[in-house]
Amino acid sequence: MTAPVHRLRPANRDPVATARALVPDLAPLAAADDRDGRFAGKSLAAIREAGLAALTVPEDRGGGGAGLATASAVIGTLAEADPAASLILAMQYVHHATIARSGWPEAVVVRLQQAALREGAFVNALRVEPALGSPARGGLPETVARRVPEGWRVTGRKIYSTGAPMLAFGLVWARTDETEPRVGFVVVPMAAPGVGIEETWDHLGLRASGSHDVVLDRVLVPEDHAVDWRPPAAGAGPDALTLAWNTTLLASLYDGVARAAQGWLRAHLAERAPANLGAPLASLARIQEAFGENERLLSVNRRLLRSAAAETDAGSPPSATESGLIKLTVTENAITVVQGAVALVGNPGLSRKNPLERHLRDVLCARIHTPQGDAVRLAAGRAALG
Repeated sequence: MTAPVHRLRPANRDPVATARALVPDLAPLAAADDRDGRFAGKSLAAIREAGLAALTVPEDRGGGGAGLATASAVIGTLAEADPAASLILAMQYVHHATIARSGWPEAVVVRLQQAALREGAFVNALRVEPALGSPARGGLPETVARRVPEGWRVTGRKIYSTGAPMLAFGLVWARTDETEPRVGFVVVPMAAPGVGIEETWDHLGLRASGSHDVVLDRVLVPEDHAVDWRPPAAGAGPDALTLAWNTTLLASLYDGVARAAQGWLRAHLAERAPANLGAPLASLARIQEAFGENERLLSVNRRLLRSAAAETDAGSPPSATESGLIKLTVTENAITVVQGAVALVGNPGLSRKNPLERHLRDVLCARIHTPQGDAVRLAAGRAALG
């Protein structure tokens, strides 16, 4: 059993300051985990021990009760050090913010919230499948939940299951075996008999995220753990509030990667003084201009993220189309910043010993998260053209 942790108490603790204090310890762990392709377990344990796992559990349940602005700042700060661990934490924050207003059976909600509070337990949705791909593109899952006298038996395979080695619960997207199947989520304890993890994750970036395959073989869960059955055509996508949380936290993460690259570049330009120049590279006008262009992009990101979070916390989240555009703009800006840093440094920037090389691989992963660029542009174009 996971040891109890000290919970974060907003009355006397600053979660952003807590995250910032973790950065010096997490950064070397992230570099080592990336190089070895090892799961970010030590980083996540440190995050959990710092009390950050229950940040978005409501205050009246004993959690941090944080809104999107605070969660975004925490994720962006931690992502400067360890984006793989931050991705797992971002999903934790999205799901607990959603679970609190889900209307799921109270016993299930309390179980998930208390696990986060008492044990720092992590949860994530397991949705993507080998044949289907991302459910955001439509289609029925092959994972099946069959009703039995004791509850449900769940069988299937999920791929790209981020954080799999450390998840306490998986929110498994499945369909019933009824004549007219319904789809929804089944809350599966990852320690249940029949749950297995196949270590398939061997990726360009976010190598430490543990996004392995999860195999479910007739896993028995109680009746009330099937929390959201509905016809396939109903509720095709997340509501605006959930989407705002998801896109803002993802964008914050990759903005954090870009800020880490910009920070490294700033120090490098101040210290690097080529023999033929006799002065630091930072003294050159063309370098200052290029660095300033990165600052422009990061400034735009900062404004977009803060405004999206503030509006969401005020009860007026961006529309689904606008949330997608914000995520796309921030992440493409982040990619441009890191690519620009590598271009300024030249060949050494692509050396495995240079942090920019890892930042470049990590930031490119921004493009694979739902909503993806083509879908965002298509939705925006259709909306604008009526």
